[in-house]
Amino acid sequence: MTIASKPPGESVDRSTEVPARAGSVQLIGAMRGSGYREPPSLARRSDGQVLQLTPLLFAILDEVDGTQDIGQIAQRVSERVGRAVGPGDVAHLVDSSLRPLGLLTRADGSEPEVKRSSPLLGLRLRKEITDPDRTRRLTGPFARLFHPLVVVPVICLFVAACWWLLLVQGLASATYHAFQDPGVLLLIVAVTVLSAGFHEFGHAAAARYGGATPGRMGMGLYLFWPAFFTDVTDSYRLGRAGRVRTDLGGLYFNAIVAVAIVGVWFATRWDALLLVVLTQLLQMVHQLLPTVRFDGYHVLADLTGVPDLFQRIGPTLLGLLPWRWRRPESRTLRPWARAVVSVWVLVVVPMLLFSLVAMVLTLPRVLATAWAALAERAHVLAVVSSRGDLAAGAAQLVLMLATALPILGTLYILFRLARTGLVRLWTGTRGRPVRRGVAAALVLAIIGGLAFAWWPAPQTYRPIQPYERGTLTDILAPATLQSGRLTAGTTGAVQTIWPGGGARPTAEHPQLAMVLVPRDGRSPSWVFPFTKPAAPRPGDNQALAVNTTNGSTLYDVAFALVWVTGGQSALNTNSAYAFAHCSGCTTVAVAFQVVIIVGETHVVVPQNLAVAANYGCVDCVTAALANQLVLTVTSRPDAATMSRIAALWAKIMAYSHDLQGLGLSAVQSQLLVFEQELKDIIAHDPAAVQVPGGGATSVPAPAPSPAPTGSGATGSTPGPTANPGPVPAPAPAPTGTPAPQPTATPVPTATPVPTATP
Repeated sequence: MTIASKPPGESVDRSTEVPARAGSVQLIGAMRGSGYREPPSLARRSDGQVLQLTPLLFAILDEVDGTQDIGQIAQRVSERVGRAVGPGDVAHLVDSSLRPLGLLTRADGSEPEVKRSSPLLGLRLRKEITDPDRTRRLTGPFARLFHPLVVVPVICLFVAACWWLLLVQGLASATYHAFQDPGVLLLIVAVTVLSAGFHEFGHAAAARYGGATPGRMGMGLYLFWPAFFTDVTDSYRLGRAGRVRTDLGGLYFNAIVAVAIVGVWFATRWDALLLVVLTQLLQMVHQLLPTVRFDGYHVLADLTGVPDLFQRIGPTLLGLLPWRWRRPESRTLRPWARAVVSVWVLVVVPMLLFSLVAMVLTLPRVLATAWAALAERAHVLAVVSSRGDLAAGAAQLVLMLATALPILGTLYILFRLARTGLVRLWTGTRGRPVRRGVAAALVLAIIGGLAFAWWPAPQTYRPIQPYERGTLTDILAPATLQSGRLTAGTTGAVQTIWPGGGARPTAEHPQLAMVLVPRDGRSPSWVFPFTKPAAPRPGDNQALAVNTTNGSTLYDVAFALVWVTGGQSALNTNSAYAFAHCSGCTTVAVAFQVVIIVGETHVVVPQNLAVAANYGCVDCVTAALANQLVLTVTSRPDAATMSRIAALWAKIMAYSHDLQGLGLSAVQSQLLVFEQELKDIIAHDPAAVQVPGGGATSVPAPAPSPAPTGSGATGSTPGPTANPGPVPAPAPAPTGTPAPQPTATPVPTATPVPTATP
């Protein structure tokens, strides 16, 4: 081919050149209800890619019909835009914009090679199921469902169905039946998949109802999940209301499916069908998310009149800089649209960045968890296959596929991000050695961070356990940073008390254990899911029995005699706590306290508490007994009475060392006997007359109640302990005539709390 050229400085006259559009290019026109100050015009290439064009470019493309030359096109365009456009201007825009975009044929008349954009959050591996003609035939009858006389009753029925299902009927029975029968579970999955396809019918039918022409329907892969799609690009011809109706058409068809399923349930009373209604609700909530390209994203884009919100992330972030506020590129959107898009960007960008960081940091744990789950599913699949249970085997295959797809999608997303980032860094720093050096240092830093987070250590690649919290701090702190301190779900250098003769726990097969973490060099950590009982204050009495040894018997006993003198407040607390985490074990806590109030006091509020809690116990008995006796006398007892009290208390202390092996009822009965003996001694002392209306406070003990469930335990040395007593006699009370003492507030004499776990 010979190319004739003219001397430099002399332009080539191309006014007689006749350009032509590329095949299957569709002109959609100016976008109605646009959020741009100057609404863009839309054109669609043969590959389905929709492009935004300026009014001038669209006018040139519209005049290109294969018969007019550039000179004629320039004349027609000048008339349309109201300003002079010469043939040279048209030729320049044809070569620099329209042909590179794939909208015009090449200079030699051949079709251009177009490359469809492939955004990270776009649909991939598309497979066409219906062509545009078949789509129109299939979805045409459903367009009638968008008539207002149909829409209003359907929405009312849908709201009523949701209220009935979630607040009246419930889903417990449906869930039980579905998971008891693998065949039913597969049926629910199949109906849910079909309803997802019906969701796309809703988009196409809504476009038809508004006057647009739907295109192809098919399926592909979005992020890491299979997804159906419908080409409704032609809906850009519609106004804002028509586009939003098209966006919400799929959700409307989900509502139709939900109403229909509820109707079938009323006819059959088959509870498993209600799970299909739940899947429709979850799908609708999921589709309304505006963060990725779901229906909610398109609704927001059409409401604001900004077709591709993700393309506005860069300009919006740069436009937030104060020195760029007045630049034309920062003022392309209308003020209200710019405000909405800015809010969307400021919400979505941090969420996507956090999701990316969490994806990178948790990848080792997720991989290990998926591998363990696949191994378990494979084992179950082999078992059910050997029995010939095809339904159960198919259910396991579906579960394995659902486990593998997110992992493959995550790996693909990370690969795409890495490849795209490296290519952009390489091309963006070409010819700029300083910038390329900085980029190389950044890449090396990222590689070092990934190596730190993904290094193959035992604590890194291990399955996620059900007892782990999974909080933000757990996600952002890799396992390698958590060693050396005790955190749920991590490993570290800690001491454990473990019975001999059995298999030791591992990261893959953990077992419950009492963990001792150094704290102030002495104390073990408290691992129960409730606050550890506070240490007894002066004048209080506490028995705390914590048993973690299988097959053992542990008693903790605390007896105390307390004198309240000098008008002090009687706020004494008597408490018995029994906590157990063992098998075949017995744990008992007994607290016995005698409070003698001498003289006048205005505050008498004793407390008697008994708590028994076991966790993970098999064939164990856990019980707590608290007895508290409160006596009120006018003055100190005489020497003979004090001697008899001392003798009785020595007898009580001797009894406290022999409690092990006794039944709870026997212990309580004997303590009541001791209480009566003490009251008799006080009553026969002429120097310590009981206050009028006072005396011993006593009410019948409440009936035993079951203990709450706890978690973990701390250690305790077997054997009874007791507070020394009796307390020496108080000093003489102040002289004078005391005012009558009001009756003391009654407190329970005994609070037994036994519990037994079969």
